[in-house]
Amino acid sequence: MVRQEDLQDRALEGYRSWVEKHLSQKTLRALFKKAKKKAKKEVQEIASLDALESFKNKYLGRKGELAQTMKKMKDLAADQRPVIGEVANSIKEELHEIYDQTLSLLGEKGGTQPTGDLDVTLPGKPVASGNMHILTRMLHDWEDVFRDLGFRVADGPELESEYYNFETLNIPASHPARDMWDTIYAEQPKKAKAKMDDDNKWLLRTHTSPVQVRAMEKYGAPLRIIIPGRVFRYEATDARHEHTFHQVEGLMIDRNVSLASLIGIMEEAVKKLVGDETLQLRVRPGYFPFTEPSIEFDLSCILCGQKGCAVCKKTGWLEFGGAGLVHPKVIAAGGLDPQEWQGFAFGMGPARLAMLKHDINDIRLFNSGDLRFLQQFR
Repeated sequence: MVRQEDLQDRALEGYRSWVEKHLSQKTLRALFKKAKKKAKKEVQEIASLDALESFKNKYLGRKGELAQTMKKMKDLAADQRPVIGEVANSIKEELHEIYDQTLSLLGEKGGTQPTGDLDVTLPGKPVASGNMHILTRMLHDWEDVFRDLGFRVADGPELESEYYNFETLNIPASHPARDMWDTIYAEQPKKAKAKMDDDNKWLLRTHTSPVQVRAMEKYGAPLRIIIPGRVFRYEATDARHEHTFHQVEGLMIDRNVSLASLIGIMEEAVKKLVGDETLQLRVRPGYFPFTEPSIEFDLSCILCGQKGCAVCKKTGWLEFGGAGLVHPKVIAAGGLDPQEWQGFAFGMGPARLAMLKHDINDIRLFNSGDLRFLQQFR
C-alpha cells in the first residue's frame, strides 16, 4: 500500500525536475537576452574610443557580463547546455559585430585615443600579397616578344587523343619514335571527338605540337602562332627534368619559308627574353618525325660561364629545344596542300630560359610551392 507521504515526495521530486529542466533554462536565456538589450542601448551613447574599450571589457571581457552568465551553464542538465550555448554564442557574435562597427565609425569621426594597449594611430601590419609565378611571367614575356614578330597566341586541350598527339604528327602506332615520349595514358572521355574511334586512346599531351594541326584546321594559311602550355611525361625528375613542365610551341606556315627564317627569329627572340646580347645559340642536327630537316638548339650556359655545371651536364651548353621545317604529312593533316605551303615549327622550354635568366640551378624548384623561392621573383 502506497503511503500519502510517498506520493507527496514523488510529486515534489517531479516538480523539482521540471523546474531544473525548464525554469533554469528559461532564466539563463532571459539573462543573456537582457545583457544583449542593455549592451545595444549603451553602445548608442558611446562617443569615444575609451568608452568603447570599457564597453568591450564590460560585456565581452573575461570577467564581463556574458562570461559570468555563461559560468552558470554548468548547473544545467547536460541536454540543456547545447541549447543555451548556441544562444550565448549568437549573442556574443552579435555584440562583437556591434563593437567592430562602432570602432570603425569612431575611427572615421576621429575618436579619442584609448588609454589601453590598442593604439589605432599606429600603422597597420602589412598584408602579404601574392605575385605572379615566375614561369607565368616568362610565358607572358614569350607572348609579348612573338606578338611583336607577328605571331598570335593559340591554345589546345591538355587531355589529348592519340590522333592529334601522334598520328597527325607523322607518328603512327607502329612508329619507333613513340618511345621518345614517356606517355601518360588516361581513360577515354564519354563524348569522343570527331575523327576518333573507340580504339583511339586518350592521354595527357606529351608536347604542344598537336595544336599545330588543330590551328591549321581552324585558321588555314598563312599562319603564325605560338602555343604556350603544360605538357606531361612519365619520367624521373632531376635538376634538368620534370614530369610536368611548360613548353612554348611555335608554327609559321607560309610560302618560301626556310631554316634561315627559323634561326633568325629564334636568335632575336631568345636574346630579347634573356636580356643578354652575349648569349650564344648553337644549332645542331636533330630528329623529330614531324619536321624534316630537324635541328636542335642549345644555349650557352651563363650559370657557369660555359665552364661546366650540373645544369649543363659539364658541357657548357644547355639543351633548349627542337625545331625544323614542318613535315609535308603534318601540313596535309592540317588540311593544307604541302606543294603550296611550307613552314617551320619549334618547341622550347621556358623553364630552361628562366633558369639561365635568374641563375636557378634546379628545375624542380618551380613546382615546389616553396614561398621562399617564389617570393624572390616579384
